[in-house]
This record gives sequence, C-alpha cells and structure tokens, in this order.
Amino acid sequence: MIFSAPVIALGATLGTASGILAICGLSLLCKSCKKGISEKDQESDSEKTQPSVFHSAQQFSVKKSTEPIQPRTLLKFPRIYRPKPLVTSPEVINSTDYTLETTDEPSAENTAEPEDSCLATDGSEEVFIIPRQDSKAALDISGDLKKETAGGNTTPNPKLHFSLQYNTQTLELQVTVIEAENVSATQGHDCYITGHLTTKSGRSEALTSMHRVTPHLLWEETLVFPLPEGYGIEGEIALSLFNCDKFSRHTNTGMMRFKLADVGMLSDADCWVDLQPPKQDPAISVGEILLSISYLPAANRLGVVVMKARSLQSDKLKDVIDLSVKLALKHQATKLKKKQTRRVKHKMNPVWNEMMMFEVPHELLSQSSLDLEVLNQACVGDVQSLGRCAVGMQATGTGLQHWQQMLNNPRKQLAMWHPLYE
Repeated sequence: MIFSAPVIALGATLGTASGILAICGLSLLCKSCKKGISEKDQESDSEKTQPSVFHSAQQFSVKKSTEPIQPRTLLKFPRIYRPKPLVTSPEVINSTDYTLETTDEPSAENTAEPEDSCLATDGSEEVFIIPRQDSKAALDISGDLKKETAGGNTTPNPKLHFSLQYNTQTLELQVTVIEAENVSATQGHDCYITGHLTTKSGRSEALTSMHRVTPHLLWEETLVFPLPEGYGIEGEIALSLFNCDKFSRHTNTGMMRFKLADVGMLSDADCWVDLQPPKQDPAISVGEILLSISYLPAANRLGVVVMKARSLQSDKLKDVIDLSVKLALKHQATKLKKKQTRRVKHKMNPVWNEMMMFEVPHELLSQSSLDLEVLNQACVGDVQSLGRCAVGMQATGTGLQHWQQMLNNPRKQLAMWHPLYE
C-alpha cells in the first residue's frame, strides 16, 4: 500500500508518453504517404511529357518582330492593254503609227498605279502602244456611230389598225378596233383603246376590253357611237391607247384624231395609223384622288373607301391646309345622299382611309353615279373647292372604267386613281 501512489503516477506518465509517441508516428506516416503519392504523380507527368511518336521533343523559338509583313502577290499581269480603237477597219489596223516597243527595265510609268483601262506590268515584256484617235476622220466616224446608236435606241410609235362604218338603220357610227402593234410595256402591264366622239350636241365615249401588253395585240372589238344627225355634221373622233400599271394609274401613250367629214372616205376600209404622243397639258388636272369601290348584291350596298390624294394645287394651299372630301350619290341628275370625310390638316398629300356605305338597288346602278369634291376650309365659313371627279355610267375616262369594273366584279374591292378637275 505504501508503493501504490508512486506506481499509479508512473503509469499515468507512461500512458501520456505513449499517446504522444503514437500521435507523432501517425503524423510521420501521413507525411510519408503524401510524399509517395506526389512522387508518383511527378513520375506520371514526366512520362506524359516524354517524346513519343505523336509528340516531338524539338523546341521552337518564336521571335517577335514589329516589322509589317507584306503579302506576296499571287497574280501577275505582264502586259498593259491600252484602249482599243473605235473602229476596226483595215486602214486603222495596218496604220504605221502603231509601234512595237520593248522595255528592258520596268520604268516609272509601268510601276505606277495602273489606270482603269489598263493592267500593271511586271518585268521586261513587250508592250503594245496604241495612239489616241485624235484625228478629224476618227472624230467624224465616232460621231456617225453615235448618231446610229441614238437612232437605233428610239422606240417606234404604236400603230393602230381599225375600220369605220356608219349604220344608216340604227344611225350609229361603228369603229372596229382590229389590232395594234409596237405597244410598249414601259408605262403599264395592261392596255385598252378609248374612243371619243365630240359634236356640238355633246360628247360620247366607248372603251375596249383590257388586254395584257404584248408587242402585237388583237382586239377585233367594235366601238359604237350614236350619231342620229349623220356624219355630215361638224365633229371629230379621237382614238387613244391607254396603259394601266399595277397602281391603277392610266397613261395615254398615243392618240389620233380625224374629222367626221372624212368618215365617208374611210368607210369600209382598213386603216393603219401611227399613234402620236399626246400633248401634255398640266393645267387640265389639278390633282388625283385614290378611291376603292365595291358592291354587295345581297345587301344592295355600295361601299366607297376614300383613301388619299396627291399632286393638289399648292397655290390654293398657302395659308391654311384643312382638307376633306365630300361625296354625293346621284340617280340621274338627282342627289340622293351626301357624306363627308374627316378633315386632315397640314398635309399636302392627305390620307383619309374612310369607308362610306350607300344603299343602292342593283337595277338602279346603271343610272347612278358618285360625285366627289376635295374641299379646303381656309377659315370658318370659307370653303374652297380644289377639284372634283365623277364615277359612274354617265362619267368618262377612269370614272366610267372604274364603275364598269365594279359591276363586272361584285363583292370585290377595286382601287383606282382618278384625276381631279376644277
């Protein structure tokens, strides 16, 4: 019992020491393991970096240079081709002025930047030098060539083939439009022939059907004009060729006129005439308006869309621009209903895009028409008329054609430009 306390203290000390030694041994063991793993990784990396069939052990050195690298030209043009002479007659080709020169060294002229009509030269090559055609004869020849080319570019006038006959039983003048030639499609893809008979008693108009433009067109249609007084009275007939483009713009490309007194001489004869370009009179039309009309037979409704206007006279729109369109539905000479669009301010080419509906029975369409008038309200109580047009069977020109197209195509919106007149 006397030695029990020292023995217990010694055992505790030995236990602590053994624990410390065990911890140190574990730490050394961990360090050795980590070292072995790192060595294996280094060996594997070194094996990867060893030269093989796919990896070359040769080292490349890259040097930086600030000097610009000029690309090497791949194409070489050894000859200079001067402009060719205007004509290739034997006198010009065998002329003694043409000389053959050989350049041993590239001169400053050859090394300079080439002109648009020649190519650069490289080295000693044979160069053909052709003198300029400055002689008077060459100038005369070139002038003749220009005249020939200018004359060849002119398009011929369209030709119209027609015949005349006066029917004494029905008291009608019949103009048969047979065919047309040299018709150009530059001003439209469709065309038609219009006929106007003007006498002291009034003016009547007739139209052919619309055909697709080709150099040769065949109509074989008869235009009938009532003429109860006979063709001995004073008057004239005008036949015009109109082209229509995709925007429904109609352009007069040629026309001809003859007096009623010549009908007896031209009767029962085939006539070929050259249609002459019409004289442009800008004072006739004061602008244009674009309309779209349609008719619904089931509802007896006439729809009119006032779309826009253009080319209005600017002298009447100096102070105030406040534009609107007034429509009037007429049956013969009686006005049945009036409507007006909203007003558009401060625009020379106004856009409305407004639809207006009118109830018109189908049997009254042949005797009905629309009157349109473009108005400018300068101030309160002061309304100026800028132009007007009519659409219907009693109208002429585009107004009559637009109405006929509407009757032939029910339930379909048809748009067309109409000229405005004062």
